[in-house]
Amino acid sequence: MKIIEKNLHQGFVKVVPDSPDDLWHLYNVIYKGDEVYAMSSRAIKSDTETSRPKSAERVSAFMGVKVESVGWDKFLGRLRVHGLICHAPDIIPEGAHHTLNIALNQPMTIVKSEWPKHLLNRLERASETEKAMLILSIDDEGFAVAETKQYGYETRVEQRIRLPGKQDADKRVEATKGYFRLAVESLQKLWAPNRNPIVIIGAGYVKNDFVRYLNDEAKEMAKSVVDVKSVNNGGTAGIDEALRSGVLLKAAHQLRIVDETETIEEVMKRLGKGEGTVTYGLDAVEQAVQMGAVEKLVVADTQIRDADEQQRLKLEGLMRETERRAAKVTVISTEHEAGAKLLALGGIAALLRFPLYRDTSTQ
Repeated sequence: MKIIEKNLHQGFVKVVPDSPDDLWHLYNVIYKGDEVYAMSSRAIKSDTETSRPKSAERVSAFMGVKVESVGWDKFLGRLRVHGLICHAPDIIPEGAHHTLNIALNQPMTIVKSEWPKHLLNRLERASETEKAMLILSIDDEGFAVAETKQYGYETRVEQRIRLPGKQDADKRVEATKGYFRLAVESLQKLWAPNRNPIVIIGAGYVKNDFVRYLNDEAKEMAKSVVDVKSVNNGGTAGIDEALRSGVLLKAAHQLRIVDETETIEEVMKRLGKGEGTVTYGLDAVEQAVQMGAVEKLVVADTQIRDADEQQRLKLEGLMRETERRAAKVTVISTEHEAGAKLLALGGIAALLRFPLYRDTSTQ
């Protein structure tokens, strides 16, 4: 994300999204009621002496809309900002509905009546270059290759396999070589364009045998392996396990998804132990904030994005009060497992500086 200009006195930030992750960040930054400006096109009907009656001509122009809804398509890589036209050339009627289709490398300006600190922090973080990490999770039943995203991870390849039994050793050895070759080829296609760091995880000896095969057959790619860790599962289940258990922290301590997963695992651990230094649910968290007990507030992104204006303003006020009291605020993506766990707790929780015990007598 490139931040081109920022003027908080006038309430606007001009940015250029340059990666699919950036479109996801903008999806979570733009709210109903904001104004968004960008180049767009619109079909204009004309009925003049020199044109065919009621023919439509597509006109490109710099336009602004007062936002009513925002859509993000992570597969097509686009952001759709829909609302009422608030700025356009005279030939385009103001007040009509229009959708801005925001693509990569397209400048856009977002105007808010007030910019919350957590949204500015989000844009700043998105502007920092972060190379995606490739995670290969392998066992003797199959492998998966995933690419980390700032909203979670995306499984790029998944392959199931049935190797011959251990009693048929010769066939098993040959089949395993073919299996490893397929895994290396799949990894190579994803690694080659940017030479991303690689983490290899898996269960038992298969993982170690694969690492030796990789070092022998793809020496250059093997240099990008930053960590090898053991988990109990292969495939995507192994990746989820690695994120939960924290085994990826050494390789990816800067990655957003790992930070978020670590935070939610701490919430779940304290809840599991019945500790008083954690609470969840809007009312309980709000009370903890007012008492100055909150060390870290965690909120699911959908709780803010999908809230009506009154609820959103309440959440924003709670987040500002948390920051005013020198506590941290983390917005958790619901695109990965940690976010789903937070939603099960009502979408909001807090780690506390000192114990507060919930009154369960009325629950």
